Amino acid sequence: MPSSSHNTSQLLQQAVALHQRGDLSQAEALYAEVLRREPENFDALHLMGVLARQGGAPAAAVELIGRAIAVAPDKAIAHCNLGAALQDAGRHGDALASYERALALQPAYAMALANRGNALRKLGCLDDALASYDAALALQPAYAEALGNRGIALHQLGRRAEALDSFGRSLTLNPNLAESYCGAAVTLQSMGRHEEATEAYRNAIEANPDYAEAWSSYGTLLQRVGDYQGALDCHDHALKLRPGSAPAHLHRANALRALRRNNEAVAAYRDALACGADAASVAYQLAALGVGEAPAMPPQQYVAALFDQYADDFDHHLQNVLQYRAPQLLLAALDQAGLLMREMDVLDLGCGTGLCGPLLRPYARSLAGVDLSPQMLEQARRRGVYDELACADIAEHLQTLTAPCGLLVAADVLVYLGDLQPVFRAARRALQGGGAFAFTVEAADGAHKAVDYALRPSGRYAHSQAYLEALAQAHGFQVRSIAAHALRKDDGQDVTGLISVFARLT
Repeated sequence: MPSSSHNTSQLLQQAVALHQRGDLSQAEALYAEVLRREPENFDALHLMGVLARQGGAPAAAVELIGRAIAVAPDKAIAHCNLGAALQDAGRHGDALASYERALALQPAYAMALANRGNALRKLGCLDDALASYDAALALQPAYAEALGNRGIALHQLGRRAEALDSFGRSLTLNPNLAESYCGAAVTLQSMGRHEEATEAYRNAIEANPDYAEAWSSYGTLLQRVGDYQGALDCHDHALKLRPGSAPAHLHRANALRALRRNNEAVAAYRDALACGADAASVAYQLAALGVGEAPAMPPQQYVAALFDQYADDFDHHLQNVLQYRAPQLLLAALDQAGLLMREMDVLDLGCGTGLCGPLLRPYARSLAGVDLSPQMLEQARRRGVYDELACADIAEHLQTLTAPCGLLVAADVLVYLGDLQPVFRAARRALQGGGAFAFTVEAADGAHKAVDYALRPSGRYAHSQAYLEALAQAHGFQVRSIAAHALRKDDGQDVTGLISVFARLT
């Protein structure tokens, strides 16, 4: 601690110099001494708050910068830094308000505009976020971080080529910007360009070896391509850097489950729960591993989050990796049953990214889709084949229909439901007399043949043929066909399903 001969101004200058050199502990000690002498010193309060944020203590940063603003409310930089601390705390709406205040005080403030874009992006206001980034770049064209975050917004808007261009411009300005490498990797992964994505993730990690998000995201890519041990190693590394990350614990648990190290996966899911992961979703995943009673259906938030996560490269993965062919098999079964007619009103249940849409469109007078995942629906919307898309639970949506359908299709959807009674009840209500309900399920095997349905370690349900036939009888359907086919691959093995076509009795 310096002698009392140093005045407060000199102490503050020394603290700032130490702060700028990265000697945070010494800088903190000097800021604290300044505040002991002058409890309402704006600079010491503000900069100690900035230091707290750098040290990973957003709550302390919010408190300190808030005290600084109480001393001097007209300092735009303090409002901007308060917004950043609020974002670190996950308070994106409050952060946006702070950035707006900073911009009211200083309209031509590039950092506040760029940070405002970050808050808007987190709040889902992507077009407004993009406009904010562009305003920042108009003031400061060589703003590498703004270009990188702009790339993320463009990716989320589905404008992938523009996103890659923005990331590229960012990295031209700053070749060591790990966040831009990671953003480019996520975009490349969504385009199925896995080798380039791998290189970009490695560049991100090389630029910043302590970037936990890059390690975790790289792990999700390795898991996607079947390198489960590599994925586990990445998630372990991410957790060394950020031990309290619930998503990283969940990813680690998924990798362990894929490696069939189920006891360790159970422990990892419980770690995720302890770190704040959604309790209902974790309970479902544990039930898939035989821990606890299997529910009749998964939590809606689990299904939505699962498919939101995979929306970008879902088509590539299903078709090129898993060799998914349920849509084609369903159309062939409908045709063979004589139920594939033109000018039908068709509803695609759990439409996902819309893989069934182009196959159904030639037969549809109107073609609608429904799914729980907003990101999946955005992909379906871009196909341009659906007349209407709704984000909802399929059984609940069927209950709201005011006009009957001629055809309901559910490809690889009922595997995420155990009890099918609500869907069949709603399907009968929604179909016109003689209308068709075509769907796939995974076929129960072994001991599960004797039960109606069972939750598998994959997190999907299997159903017995006897159960489907009983549902048909109970809900007024005629079984036109049930046939076993390989629906897809899972770890290189065929997944056998039942291609089913039912017709509603008049």
